[in-house]
Amino acid sequence: MSELPSWSDSAARRAIVDFVRRTTTPGGPDFVAPAERIAVFDNDGTLWSEQPMYFQFLFALDRVRALAGANPEWATTTPFKWVLDGDMKALAASGEKGLMPIVAATHAGMTTDAFGEIVREWMAQARHPTTRKPYHAMVFQPMQELMAYLRANGYGTWIVSGGGQEFLRAWVESVYGVPPQQVIGSYAGLHYEGGDAPSILKTAQPELVDDHAGKPVGIQRFSSAGVRSWRSATPTAISRCSNGRRVVQARVTPRCCITPMACANSRTTANRRRACSPAGWTKPPRADGP
Repeated sequence: MSELPSWSDSAARRAIVDFVRRTTTPGGPDFVAPAERIAVFDNDGTLWSEQPMYFQFLFALDRVRALAGANPEWATTTPFKWVLDGDMKALAASGEKGLMPIVAATHAGMTTDAFGEIVREWMAQARHPTTRKPYHAMVFQPMQELMAYLRANGYGTWIVSGGGQEFLRAWVESVYGVPPQQVIGSYAGLHYEGGDAPSILKTAQPELVDDHAGKPVGIQRFSSAGVRSWRSATPTAISRCSNGRRVVQARVTPRCCITPMACANSRTTANRRRACSPAGWTKPPRADGP
C-alpha cells in the first residue's frame, strides 16, 4: 500500500482512498476543483497526543516554574503555589478560576513574536513527562501520512483547534507542514502600547474559544484570507468526533472523514457511536466486536 503505509487495510483506509479518488477525478460526479479542496484537522488527540494532559497546559506549568525566581510571591500565592508544589489535584479542582491567572502570567504581556520564540524554545528543549521525548515527537505517524497524502492530491490542510492560535502557529509548519495562516485556534486580545518603541502586546482577555461550536465561528472569521469560498467547498474534517461534527454541520454540502484513531478518543463507546453517526462520516469498527 503506497498510500498511507502505516494504516492497516481497513474500511476506514479504503473509504479515505476512495473519497480522494472520487473528488480528484476530472469529469466524475464528485469532482472537486483544487481551489475548493480543504482538509480540516483537530490537533489535540488527533495529530498529537493529549496525555497526561493538554500539552499547552504543560507548557504553561513549565513557564510558571521558569518564572518563579522573578516572582517570589508565587511560592505562597495560589494557583502558582500549587504548580510549584506539584499539587495538580488542587489545581485541577480550581477549574477555570485557577487556570486564568496561570494563562495571564505565561501567555500575556508580550508581543506575539516574543511569545512565539518562547514556544519554539520550549518545543526544542522540553520533554514529555512519561516518554521523555520532545513534544514534537509525540505526533501520530498515520496522521502525518494522511496530511501528506491529502496535500499530494491537491487538498489544502488546515488545523482548527481549541488550542491557542499563537501557540500552534509558532511550530506547526516545521512539524506538520501546515503554514501558520492555515491555523485557527483559540485566541485572546491584543493591545497597542505606544511610546518610544510602540508594540502590540498579547492580553489575557479571551476573544474566541475555538472549540465545539466555536470552531465554525473561527473558520468563518479567518478562512476568507486563504479559502476562496469556504461554504461551497468540500471540507474533509479529521477530528475527535464531537469536535469535528460542528465543523461540517456548518457547511452546505459536507463530506467528512473521521479516522479510527481520532474517534477512539471519545470517552465512551456510546458517545463515540452517537457522535460519528451523521451520513458521510467514516466510522471506526465497534469497540466490542464487528
